[in-house]
Amino acid sequence: MAVIVCFGDSNTWGADPTGAGRFAPDVRWTGVLADRLGTGHRVIEEGLNGRTTNLTDVIEEDRNGRSYLLPCLQSHAPFDLVMIMLGTNDLKARFNRSASDIAQSAVNLGQLARKQPVGPGKERPEVLIIAPPALVQPPVFDEMFEGGVEKSRQFSRWYETFVNNTDLHFMDAGAVIESSAVDGIHFDSESHRALGEAIADRIADILAEVS
Repeated sequence: MAVIVCFGDSNTWGADPTGAGRFAPDVRWTGVLADRLGTGHRVIEEGLNGRTTNLTDVIEEDRNGRSYLLPCLQSHAPFDLVMIMLGTNDLKARFNRSASDIAQSAVNLGQLARKQPVGPGKERPEVLIIAPPALVQPPVFDEMFEGGVEKSRQFSRWYETFVNNTDLHFMDAGAVIESSAVDGIHFDSESHRALGEAIADRIADILAEVS
C-alpha cells in the first residue's frame, strides 16, 4: 500500500471560505485525492490552520511548520510520499516576507523531509512541493494580508525556481484552481474537487516513475 502524507495549512485542513467551519472529509481535496487514487493507497491529512513554513507567530502560536515537520514524519513512518503545500500564511503583513523567501523556505522543508529515512525500508520518501494559488483581491483579511496578493502571484515562478536542481517534485496549484472570492484565501468545494483530482494524477505519475 502506498502511503501519502499531506502537510499543509487551513487549505489542507479544509477550511470553508464562508467561515462555516470545515468541509466534510469527502469534500476536502485530501478526501478527493484518496478516492481518486483508490484502493492500494492511504492518505494522511496533516493540515493546520495558520501554519507557516518556518516562522514562529506571536499571535497564532504553535504554527511553525519547521518545528513540527520531523515529529510529524516520524510519527507516520513508513510512508512513500509527502506533499507540502505551505506559504500562504507567510504572506501576513506582520512577517514582511518576500515571495522568494517564502518559496525558498517551503522548498527547504521539502529538502529536509527528503533526507529522512522514513520511507519503506528506511529509504527516503518522495517529496512533492505544491505552490499555493494566489490570493484573490479583495480578501476578507485585507489588512492582515496587506501586500500579499501581489506577492502570491509570484509563487509559481519562485517555487519552481527553487525546486529546480533538487530531487524534489513540483506542482503549481494555481494552474488548476483559484482561491475563493468569498474570503480571498481559501478554496471552495469545486476547487477542492479539482485540486484533489489533479494532485492524484501528479502523485500517480511520481509513484509510477520511482517504482
